[in-house]
Amino acid sequence: MSVPKFAQIKQFILENIRAGHWQENDRVPSENELTNQFQVSRMTARRALSELTEAGILTRNQGLGTFVASFKSQSSLLEIKNIADEVKARNSHYSCTILVMESIRAIAPIAIALSVEVDSHVYRSVIVHNENEQPLQVEERFVNPLLAKDYLQQDFHNQTPHEYLSLVAPLTEARHTVEAVMPNPEMCEWLNLYNEEPCLQVIRRTWSSQGIVSFARLVSPGSKYRLGGHLTFKK
Repeated sequence: MSVPKFAQIKQFILENIRAGHWQENDRVPSENELTNQFQVSRMTARRALSELTEAGILTRNQGLGTFVASFKSQSSLLEIKNIADEVKARNSHYSCTILVMESIRAIAPIAIALSVEVDSHVYRSVIVHNENEQPLQVEERFVNPLLAKDYLQQDFHNQTPHEYLSLVAPLTEARHTVEAVMPNPEMCEWLNLYNEEPCLQVIRRTWSSQGIVSFARLVSPGSKYRLGGHLTFKK
């Protein structure tokens, strides 16, 4: 069974990143360059770059090109908060809807993000966080089972994944990328969106003293959610 061309392009890019040929913030080949190298249409090359961008592996800058993502780019501006606490602080009711709890084989982007072997088993959860019974955020999280072996046995109606992971693998570091995205039909359904309004997407990796704990994609409607931070500067 032949591998689709867009998948070959993704694998080519991922292998160069894993081998260290392309470091964080390095430019990767453009759509035109990939089109010529792999003898494919621009649409095929664009799909490969777009899927890696959605996974947080690449970042795209209009007019400048596509680059290996730097997970440090937003970390100084963001504080990791428990979304249940945020909702309750607004005197609102927090609840969640658990859509997926499963063990899967890690494809290359997930394996890279968690620093595990390709095809090794990792845990995946998809949870919708609600405020006053209305969807506020979709959290898709991939977890290293070596650092949170009982993750799939937890009842996340009682505590969020962030709360649980902070207990079993206390966090020492987090890195983020933040961008505006257009939701696909599945995301629209999860967020109860009647039109494809822009959403805020946060890609987050978290570490404990023993290694990378989780890789998460957090998506919220732009009309319902915002990020903020407070910086203190030394004199």
